[in-house]
Amino acid sequence: MFAVLKTGGKQYKVQAGDILRVEKLDCVAGDKIQFNEILMVGGETLAIGAPLVAGAAVQAEVIEQIKGPKVIHFVKRRRKHSSQRTKGHRQHLTLLRVTDVLASGADASGVKAATGTADARRAAHNNADAAPVAKAPAKAKAAAKPKAAKAASTEE
Repeated sequence: MFAVLKTGGKQYKVQAGDILRVEKLDCVAGDKIQFNEILMVGGETLAIGAPLVAGAAVQAEVIEQIKGPKVIHFVKRRRKHSSQRTKGHRQHLTLLRVTDVLASGADASGVKAATGTADARRAAHNNADAAPVAKAPAKAKAAAKPKAAKAASTEE
């Protein structure tokens, strides 16, 4: 049985036992996660979603969080100033092993849904707005010197 899932703006055709490198997800090594955005499930019968297949899911185990290969972006401006610049980037990825493809019954599985790090930050931000944190009491201001004593000290 195979499935086509969508995560990180990309689509992947997977089956049980496959190892995937996907955009970074909010999880740690050893977690079991579930992808609920399934576009198609195939096997004995083919189920194509419009846009998603209802009740279908792909379960996977997180192997580790990795970085992709270094991509070098070389910028060279010609003509008058002849400047050169090299910029590098390594994309954060999550390495997964697909354990199961579910054609139905994904709602009752009880496995944590796979979410990206941006979704996790957004959820944490929304939760922080809902429950305001108690502020610490303001510090007391230092007592001011009496003006009479100040004036007397300047006259001497």
